[in-house]
Amino acid sequence: MPDKVILTVTAGDIKGQKFEFEERATCILGRAEDCYPRIPDREKYRTISRYHCLLDINPPDIRLRDFGSKNGTLVNGQKIGQRQPGQTPEERARIRFPEYDLKAGDTIKLSDLVFSVDIFLDPQSANSSAKTIDVAKPQPIKTVRSPNPNFWDWLEGLLKRANAGEKSLQAIRGYTLLCKLGEGSFGEVYLAKNQAIGKQVALKIMLPKVAANPRAVEMFQREIENTKALDHPNIVKVTDAGFADRNFFLSLEYCNCGSVVDLMRREGRPLAVDQALAIIRQVLDGLAYAHQAEIPAVKLAQGGFGKGRGLVHRDIKPGNIFLASQGSKTLAKIGDYGLAKAFELAGLSGLTMSGSTAKSPAFMPRQQILDFKYAEPAVDVWAAAASLYFMLTGYIPRDLNDRDPFLAVLRNDPVPIRDRDRRISPLLAEVIDRALLDRPRLYFKRATTFKQAIEGL
Repeated sequence: MPDKVILTVTAGDIKGQKFEFEERATCILGRAEDCYPRIPDREKYRTISRYHCLLDINPPDIRLRDFGSKNGTLVNGQKIGQRQPGQTPEERARIRFPEYDLKAGDTIKLSDLVFSVDIFLDPQSANSSAKTIDVAKPQPIKTVRSPNPNFWDWLEGLLKRANAGEKSLQAIRGYTLLCKLGEGSFGEVYLAKNQAIGKQVALKIMLPKVAANPRAVEMFQREIENTKALDHPNIVKVTDAGFADRNFFLSLEYCNCGSVVDLMRREGRPLAVDQALAIIRQVLDGLAYAHQAEIPAVKLAQGGFGKGRGLVHRDIKPGNIFLASQGSKTLAKIGDYGLAKAFELAGLSGLTMSGSTAKSPAFMPRQQILDFKYAEPAVDVWAAAASLYFMLTGYIPRDLNDRDPFLAVLRNDPVPIRDRDRRISPLLAEVIDRALLDRPRLYFKRATTFKQAIEGL
């Protein structure tokens, strides 16, 4: 049995309702129709906001984030976010977006509604040796830190062991480090050379934020096999992958021109229309292929795993669109296909979505804030449109200057693109604005439909 979080309503008009979460998920508590769990929109509950608070769930962890509601959110009878004696500056800084890491036995109170929190752990989990957390003695999750402050030396040591024949390091055997390319929220990327074929690759090291249990490793590696099955000129190819020393290793096709963000920095301005459209058409070709490709292991409705079709990226953004020169041509390639999603769903990332160090949800449609697991291809199409918007204007589609960026995604519609730059033609602006509609539903469901709309101008 996987780790599980259960919320049970123990008081109020919906007493007895139970909500169970076995996978990475986000949900919003409030009176709005699209909230889950939804608070009854009755007069007695008007003190509860339409979008009141966010639950960021990564079993067995669960974080509550108040959206700055007037009446606040009570945990164990105390309003979260209130300054307390002895708080550190970091703790006080988080009060702007009040958060609380819930434990087994905690209660959440909104008006007269009370939610109790129960947490159950997988016996195989690295976080517990028992099935249920003792309410009196909650067991904190074990955080994994970088194995060595000098990451380069540590990685070179692993490569030496791999080249000496260590079986668990087969994924990085035969590589020599050349330089560091960058780092992200989950790890670091290096340029390496495959000595056997004399070819350069990107070597990505993904560092779990929490101790990886066997089920999480299996889940992530299964998703990587799905990603390895993708073979398209507009998708960065994953050539090999492995797990050793508590870290995941992936060798990927190297894109020698960096990302779209790098290109915009070099040019010091938004991209020309023809340049941006050439890139986004290739991105949409890659998405159209991936959304229909046969992949080896999808979760079946009746349980278990089997062959299926379609893989959704869920993290399309300019920083994940890479460029590679091939002669006189420049190819756009979608990077990190499914990696962030796989890492989060396997519970390896820790609570990163809503935390104070989390990235802004600038390229997420509101459906992904309401439900992290929302995995329709339309999510990728929306994010591709948002990336095109950014390439043409240098702005993200929404103004995120609300009290909370996540609340801003729920409340604010994207700004019409010609309000950012009047030089963009009305016909192109109409297509992009339509592609960014996400209320009440996403407009373009398929990448091919969006591409046809662009090409039909």
